[in-house]
Amino acid sequence: MKFKVSPGEAKKKLLEENEFPFFVVMQHGTMTMEYFAPDKVDTQTTHKQDEIYVIIKGDGVIFREGERVPCKKGDLVFVPAGMEHRFESFSDDFATWVIFYGPDGGENP
Repeated sequence: MKFKVSPGEAKKKLLEENEFPFFVVMQHGTMTMEYFAPDKVDTQTTHKQDEIYVIIKGDGVIFREGERVPCKKGDLVFVPAGMEHRFESFSDDFATWVIFYGPDGGENP
């Protein structure tokens, strides 16, 4: 397992895979870290684990259970397990690290 990955390396892998808008870059125990770069629409659903987003490029709006909050490069966003969320109105270059961790606690896979 790699212990260091740059956004550029992750984007390259994502473009090679090209099936989903995310690429798993690290896993250890209950932690999974992904590079996530949605294209035009973020179609993600709720998750069973808590997650942290670290915005690494671009800007947009995070929708969290009815609330919309602007976000940009450098921002950190927390979403608890089972909460409805997605990114909206994001720039074409938008990308974020996503860190899933902890026990399953949400309602949907």
